[in-house]
Amino acid sequence: MGKINARTQVCGLIGNPVGHSISPLIHNTLSEKLNQNLAYVTFKVESQDVVAAVKGAYALGIKGMNVTVPHKQAVMEALVDVDPLAKSIGAVNTLVRVDGGYKGYNTDYFGIRRQLVEDGIDIKGREVIVLGAGGASRAVTFMCAVEGAGRVYLLNRSVDKAVELARDVNTYIGEDKVCPMRLNDYNKLAGKKYIVIQTTSRGLYPEVDAAPIEDEDFYDIIEAAVDIIFNPSETKFMRLAGEHGARVYNGIEMLLYQGVAAYELWNDVKVPDELCRELHRLMEQEMNK
Repeated sequence: MGKINARTQVCGLIGNPVGHSISPLIHNTLSEKLNQNLAYVTFKVESQDVVAAVKGAYALGIKGMNVTVPHKQAVMEALVDVDPLAKSIGAVNTLVRVDGGYKGYNTDYFGIRRQLVEDGIDIKGREVIVLGAGGASRAVTFMCAVEGAGRVYLLNRSVDKAVELARDVNTYIGEDKVCPMRLNDYNKLAGKKYIVIQTTSRGLYPEVDAAPIEDEDFYDIIEAAVDIIFNPSETKFMRLAGEHGARVYNGIEMLLYQGVAAYELWNDVKVPDELCRELHRLMEQEMNK
């Protein structure tokens, strides 16, 4: 980040809570390594204040912002423009300053896509299981369908939410690729090997001893498992999948690459791969403190 002065540009994160975020580590390290006079800070914003916060940020000259829970949908009404993909996903996590306000993007989509590439997980033509149909699942499910998965099984406790998300994705791509299912119907998928992406909050503190599916037979059908949770670094879902022979990954790379995509949008730069790897190491060190 370097020395802050009168020419320092500001970017930030709005959400609630934000005190645990490691996004400042990502963006301030990028600014320092790329010799850009930019500082990244966090802003705790209450739900009723989202629109006012965005307008105030624009008035203050803030260059861009990330948006985290629970504001990724509500923030859309405060924007002057929304990227077509983000509009279809129905969630925004990155705001880029334009004339008159901010334009919204969803870099979670690019974060999970790049993580799969970096981890050698090729979803093209493959059958993918996505666990959960909440806000975090939207970008993941859209990405899988758009980027060429052969079939996406969307499992959720409330099948109505899965049906709604599947309809949105299938309408966007123009084919019935996403199949909504009840979470408890996972046994209907036995007999094959799947790529599984876990998007629920099961495994987060205080539910660190919980997994979205507890039946160990389910884990026999997993070839590669990605949990978008990154703290703890190994969830029960990951542990069970690993014990049954699957390759397992947490969500720290998704967090990194969605941040890199946002930084590139704000600054019109390309972040070198080596710097991404260095950031990954720094993030893991920070999480292990």
